[in-house]
Amino acid sequence: MISLKLPCVAAAVVAILALPALAETRVTYKSAKTASSYYQMGVQIAEAMKAGSDGDIIVTVEESQGSVQNVMEVRARGADYVFTTPPALVGLAQGGKAMFEGKGDPSFDEIRALFPIPSLTMHFVMSEASGVTDFAGMEGKTILLGKGSFGAREGAKYLALFGLEGNVDIADVELSGAVAALKNGQIDGFVTAGSWPAPNVIEAAASTGVSLLSLSDEQIAETGRARLVIPAGTYTGQTQDIVTTSLPVAAFTTTSMDDDTAYALTKTFWESKAKMGAEAPWWNGVDPSLLANITGKFHPGAQRYYAEAGIDLTDAQK
Repeated sequence: MISLKLPCVAAAVVAILALPALAETRVTYKSAKTASSYYQMGVQIAEAMKAGSDGDIIVTVEESQGSVQNVMEVRARGADYVFTTPPALVGLAQGGKAMFEGKGDPSFDEIRALFPIPSLTMHFVMSEASGVTDFAGMEGKTILLGKGSFGAREGAKYLALFGLEGNVDIADVELSGAVAALKNGQIDGFVTAGSWPAPNVIEAAASTGVSLLSLSDEQIAETGRARLVIPAGTYTGQTQDIVTTSLPVAAFTTTSMDDDTAYALTKTFWESKAKMGAEAPWWNGVDPSLLANITGKFHPGAQRYYAEAGIDLTDAQK
């Protein structure tokens, strides 16, 4: 009876060996609202991960209502969860402060960084017709801040910091109407925050001509934000670098993710970045210098990649 079974066993072994290796890793990437540039970035990352790993890494992009939600979901997610948020929010969550007060959770302490993505960059855009080339010149002008966004809140903060609160007229127009309002002279300028180059600034610069305002080092220090330079030539008519501020944003996971997956995600991101930048210029502003803006610790798998690439992390990031 034993001899009768052997051919069956041998056939089964051959069949199993003939199957493809099950090396596929699936990851969920929690991004932003579908209409945002950050959701589009998530889609690009998903495509880059699939192509760069020869299909071994499959990323599913999920819509999100914002960075706070992304952090909060760490409490219920598993080892396959990757999300984007400003590093500052991770610090607040781990400290149980601000919007996380009374909502602390041990899982927040397990959040670890992987790699930076384009920062939320402040743009102060003035029409050429307004003649404004610095913040002092905004006095008496009509400015569109938008409503409810990071850019709107940050713009109002800067007006107060630089002595302009109450000395400019704030237009009651949605940010989506900024370019049209600038064209017809309804406003003299607008404030927007997003990855650069920003689509609405590209349109305004190409259609009406604009000046982008730079901040001094002293003004940047007052804001408490990270310094960022938008290179000359980014926008039509921009002949000089623009010095402004930004809110760093990064991709995070938790210690639940195994080291090999975190390593593969980080390595594939950096090796795919040039190709992504050729398709969408906002990736060209991402380089290893942005790692300095990521407070807190990096995942051990990501640390392995940075060590291999000769990219230094601080002791606090390890």
